[in-house]
Amino acid sequence: MKILRNIIIVVIAFSFLAVNLVFFQVDATEAVIVTQFGDPLNTIINPGLYTKLPDPFQSIVRINTQLQVYNLPRTEFLTSDQSNIVLEAYATWQVTNPLLFLQTVRGTINAQTRLADIINSEVGSGLGQVELRELVSTDIAQVRLSQTLATITIQAAERTSDFGFTVTDVRLQALTFPQANLTSVFQRMRSEREAIARQLRSEGTEQAAVIRADADADAAQILADANQEAAGVRGQADADAIAIYANAFGLDPEFYQFSRTLQAYETFIDQNTTLILPSDSPLLSYLNAAGSSFSVNIFEDVNSDDNSATDVTPLESSPTPQGG
Repeated sequence: MKILRNIIIVVIAFSFLAVNLVFFQVDATEAVIVTQFGDPLNTIINPGLYTKLPDPFQSIVRINTQLQVYNLPRTEFLTSDQSNIVLEAYATWQVTNPLLFLQTVRGTINAQTRLADIINSEVGSGLGQVELRELVSTDIAQVRLSQTLATITIQAAERTSDFGFTVTDVRLQALTFPQANLTSVFQRMRSEREAIARQLRSEGTEQAAVIRADADADAAQILADANQEAAGVRGQADADAIAIYANAFGLDPEFYQFSRTLQAYETFIDQNTTLILPSDSPLLSYLNAAGSSFSVNIFEDVNSDDNSATDVTPLESSPTPQGG
């Protein structure tokens, strides 16, 4: 009984070993190449379960067909305008021909070595055809970074196709400058900003001058219209006043004459006024009712409380006869 159990265990072990040596599985993320005594025999790219002869007659080589990433180390390059820049880039690549890949580079490590040489060469060649301002600029219309990287990707893909894999994309992780060039770069950026600021200030000054000119023209027009309207109002007011005066004079000419004479006294006579008038002056008609020459003492009595009395001295004239 014990011998039978041992035989069963040995059979199971040999069966399991035979299955592993004969059957193999292909995953969706890989390709399998079956080799016979080291020579490629069959390439399998579809996932599933397959069989082969046990080793050492036939063996399999698994090749990863997923999209892989290669990180380019920090490297210094030179642009067409002789500007030094430091780049950190990466490239995505994928095996497209597993058999050619196995025959040329044998594996991923050798493939990345070839890829590093190709990417460095193509990046240096591509950057050597553009100026620094086409890679980094405040004017987006001048930037050609995307076109440059697209060209590098195409050139790299053409060169790697001979090794059974292709480059699908090349991108930048960082772009900076050597420490020795940072000062000149910052100065150039500062100059660009100052030029933009001067242009904006100039445009603002021009617009302000136009606005002020329009405002001055509008103000002058408004003032002219207002003066014209005011002149019309004043003319109408003067006409109305003349009409009122004429009506008042027509109603009572003597009272009108008396009122206007008093207004004249108030206008030109003050404490420092000296008048020399003939006795028959109309201005003295209400102060010299008898028609004789006017005496200064009358004003002196009226202004006796004022230290600086007004002197009104009429010129002497022959007395006017009374009663005809």
